[in-house]
Order: sequence, then C-alpha cells, then structure tokens
Amino acid sequence: MIRLVPLFPALFVLIWSTGFIGARYAMPHAEPFTFLAMRFALALCLLLPWVLLTRAPWPRGRPALHACIAGSLIHGLYLGGVFYAVRHGLPAGIAALIVGLQPIVTALMAASFLGERITPRHWMGLLLGLLGVGLVVVPNLSPDGVYRWQTLVPVILAAIAISAGTVWQKRFVGGVDLRTGTALQYVGALLPVTLMAIATETMAVDWTGELVFALVWLTVVLSIGAILLLLFMIREGAVSKVASLMYLTPGVTAVMAFLLFGESLTLVQLLGLVIAGAGVHAAMRPARKPV
Repeated sequence: MIRLVPLFPALFVLIWSTGFIGARYAMPHAEPFTFLAMRFALALCLLLPWVLLTRAPWPRGRPALHACIAGSLIHGLYLGGVFYAVRHGLPAGIAALIVGLQPIVTALMAASFLGERITPRHWMGLLLGLLGVGLVVVPNLSPDGVYRWQTLVPVILAAIAISAGTVWQKRFVGGVDLRTGTALQYVGALLPVTLMAIATETMAVDWTGELVFALVWLTVVLSIGAILLLLFMIREGAVSKVASLMYLTPGVTAVMAFLLFGESLTLVQLLGLVIAGAGVHAAMRPARKPV
C-alpha cells in the first residue's frame, strides 16, 4: 500500500477525468438536472452514515450555510452546466478543455476577493489557455453545429461557478470538518438541481445499464472515492502533485472520449489541448524559491 502512494495523484486525475465520460454515458438516458439530483441524493445517503458513525462535528449557523453555498457552486452549478452542455451535444473532451481553465480563473478571483497576488505568469497562462481553447472551438463554431453558444455558454458558466465555489470554500468554510462539510455541500448542491429539474424537465428516466453504471460510478467513485483519496493525499502532503497534474485532465478526457465514443481528435485539437494545458501548467506551477 505504501509503495502505491506516489501514484495516488495521477490516479486522482485519471478518476477526475472520467467524470466527463460518465456524463456522456448518462445524458442520453436522463435529463441533466434530474440525473444530478439522483446523484447528489445517493451521495448523501452514502455519506451520512459515515458522518454519524464517526461522530463528526456539525457546524451551525453561518458556517453551515456557507458550506451549502460552496456546494451549490462547486457541485450544483458546475456539474449542472457541464451535464447540460453534454446533454445537448457538446463533446466531453471539449467540455473538459474549457473547464480545464478553472485553476487560472480561480487564481484571478482569489486575487480580487482574497487579496492573493496575481503574477504576470497567471496572465500568460490565461492567454495561452484561451488560445488553446480558441484553436479547438472557434473554427468549428456555427449556429447549427455541435460547437454553438447554446452549449458553450453553460460550460463557461460552469468554470466560473467552480472557481467561485473554490474561493468561497477557502474564504468562509476553512474551519468546517471535512466530513460534515462535504455532506453539507451535497445538501447545497441538491437544492438548485432539484428546483431546475422540477421547473424545466420532465424528470423521466430511462433505466438502462449505461445509466445505472454512470450513476454508480459518478457517485461512488467520484463523489465518494475521489474525495476520500483527496483527503488521504492532504494528510500525506501530496496535494501539490495533484495541482501540477490537473492540467492533464482535458487531454486525458479527450483521449478517453476518442476511444470510447469516437469523438474527433484532429491535429488542431491536439495542438489546442497542448497549448491550453501548457498555459494552465505555467500559471499554476509553484515559483522557484531564491537560493
């Protein structure tokens, strides 16, 4: 087990990349907000016994409310935008590519709301990331095609939502126990997706094998397993390695989508993935300490 610890950051990124693939499997059989409501409810059913058995402390008042708000942004609005776009035809690899700019957007928000310093390297990374996304998306952008504003805007909003949620979590929820804080996040995420499902969807579900597999995988492996893996890495001090590998997520997702669904993977798209990944990596890698 100890020998496998150095592989955990790469394993976490690989698991995280499958979230977009799970969306691609599930969306033909359920509407996005209906599916997410089921996913978050199932995650809560799995988390609550663990929280109660370990007697984790429950926050009250504003800390609990802030945890719910962070969850609605990080899980509800973020995944809602991604799943909506994939449901309406956006390739999973492109969704991952756009959302992959999230670390840089978070850095920019942190500079505004947390007073963190933003460096020229952040701006360079953002410009490279936008250039990479532009190479992939702009040549194929058309009103009737797969790359259209009706599917791109929700993913862009999703990247903004998870960035805002990350800043909110850091600003207001830092002192909350991770176990109860995670459960409250799913409570906060469940509310907006349920309201959206009731207001805009039929809530009909086609219970196929693909849907059940996607629901179980995304709930157990991502919503529960990935979180436990992340908590373990926090304890072992490997979080920086995760951050350095996250820029690989769009490329890993694009390759998975190509192999599983036959999504296009042209030379221009590969170039865009490389440039966008290089931008995120350049912006987020730790600065060298002076000797």
